[in-house]
Amino acid sequence: MKEETRVHLLDSNIITNNNLHKLDDDANNNNNNADEAAIVDSLNITPTLLLTTFFTLLGSLSLGFTIGYIAPVQSEIIEELGLSTSENSLFVSINNVGSAMGAILCGKLADYLGRRRALGLADILYVLGWLSIAVAQDAWLLDLGRWMLGVAMSICTFVIPIYIAEFAPQNLRGGFVVLYMLMCSVGSSLVFLLGLIVPWRTLALIGIIPSLVQIISVFFIPESPRWLMMIGKNEEFEAALRQFRGAAADISQEVFDIKMSAEALQEKPKVSLLQLLQKKYAYTLTVGIGLIAFSVLVGVTGVLAYSRSIFESAGLSGITGMVSLSVMQLPSVVLAIILTDKCGRRPLLMISSVGVCVGCLLTASAFTFQDYRVLERFSPYIALIGILVYFGAYAIGLGGVPYVIVSEIFPLNIKGLAGSITSLVGALLGWLVVYAFNFSLEWSSSGTFFVLAGVSGMTLIFVARLVPETKGKTLEEIHLQMSSVWQ
Repeated sequence: MKEETRVHLLDSNIITNNNLHKLDDDANNNNNNADEAAIVDSLNITPTLLLTTFFTLLGSLSLGFTIGYIAPVQSEIIEELGLSTSENSLFVSINNVGSAMGAILCGKLADYLGRRRALGLADILYVLGWLSIAVAQDAWLLDLGRWMLGVAMSICTFVIPIYIAEFAPQNLRGGFVVLYMLMCSVGSSLVFLLGLIVPWRTLALIGIIPSLVQIISVFFIPESPRWLMMIGKNEEFEAALRQFRGAAADISQEVFDIKMSAEALQEKPKVSLLQLLQKKYAYTLTVGIGLIAFSVLVGVTGVLAYSRSIFESAGLSGITGMVSLSVMQLPSVVLAIILTDKCGRRPLLMISSVGVCVGCLLTASAFTFQDYRVLERFSPYIALIGILVYFGAYAIGLGGVPYVIVSEIFPLNIKGLAGSITSLVGALLGWLVVYAFNFSLEWSSSGTFFVLAGVSGMTLIFVARLVPETKGKTLEEIHLQMSSVWQ
């Protein structure tokens, strides 16, 4: 590739020199307006881009609402329906069983239906799941509702980051995908706070609202340009890309790059499961599956599900702990959005791993002090600080960045199958963590967090040794880079 073409490829989303001169001329007449125009133009922000991102992220809001639902209302549900310990454990963890089943299908669904309609299917499952929980009079309907929510979660976890990565401009891609985690945190924080003031059935009905809005929106937002190109709809592909980039934007180079990538993929037909195990895909799969696995194994789903009981075991008010957790989550994710495309993916993941480890060690130390009756006066506050550090550090990196990288590294010809496998691994490990967490806490609260500290240390080593930096690269460049490793 010629040097000038290379530069154009890397900077295809930045405004051209002619536009810069025009902005400079405008600045002589009106500096403030020109500066604002330059910023917006250089970022490639259009109304369609913003609206599509917003409506897509409603699925993340539903995801966060589902994840956080158990913590504030668990004791209320147990008391009203008379759930046994085993019934409660099943209710808490069965959404992960649904996620595992959804993970098997989500890649195929996203490739067959498209990104928008796959989200619409998830919304239908969300609505049915929340309705089942809201009207449940016994355990089986409660479990059915949680199972449907789990399937919907799996679809959203796979589709949302990929959809956003495929339509977002290169220079904004990382931050836009991390918005996925922000909306998850908003959903979790919202359900924590609402769960303290409204009954659990009403809370379930509130969970329907984002899905109803998103169902309507999927009829109006554009489809992923790269997916349209993949299925051979060339005219629709360019029209969708034009909607995202704006009528005045020069999309010729981006169109060329995507078409060249699609033509190359046509020579590589979609692979089977056995073909996916070939050496040329080994590095990409190791990075993708490893990142998702470690992001789950640090225990966040278990800590979140039993956060209220953890706070109370540490000697704190459950309400105080939940409110503190709600307030802390959002600033951490906002920081991650700002830093993802500035600092890069690897530094955030490593900082996050260290922070999670520190939070686990603080929490484990607090419970150890309780066990040995040392510093008992201070141990509740040490536990609170530890849990907040844990969740804050997780939100900065491990909560969202793995999904950014996974949305970037899989080529279109393996994206569906590889994404399904990655989601399946995450769902199965998530079920294992949630199901075992209660038993682990009964065994030893301090021991549980010491184990999680060890896992976060292993995560740091994995990231440092294997995970590549994808900041500032087109998806096509990332795929080329990944395919040359371990050959």
